[in-house]
Amino acid sequence: MGWTLTGLFLISAVLLVISLSKSFQASKENQKEVDLVHISLMKEINTLQESIRNIELDQEVMMKEAGIQLSNEEILYMREILDLYKRNYSIESIAAKKQVSESEIARLLAPYQKMMDERRMVANAN
Repeated sequence: MGWTLTGLFLISAVLLVISLSKSFQASKENQKEVDLVHISLMKEINTLQESIRNIELDQEVMMKEAGIQLSNEEILYMREILDLYKRNYSIESIAAKKQVSESEIARLLAPYQKMMDERRMVANAN
């Protein structure tokens, strides 16, 4: 009886060691996968940051070439208005939101409205 208990105890100890080593290997593999995903995500973020930087530089060059002198606040204001317009807000609601007159919003959006109308006409022509 004593030998049987000792044998079972040794077998359980061996199985415990095997189980711990397998779980350690599995956790190492999971950690490698997480590291690979992290590395690929960081590469993607760096690529996006570089693209954004290039777009900002292109915008600055275009503004200099066109002779447009807008401050950062004016650019931000125009971006917000154009964003609202492209999300199908009416000129009245944009004017109310920005607390300016509707004619001012219409004047600022005039070049973009013409462009949008031309696109609609081309899309409907087909």
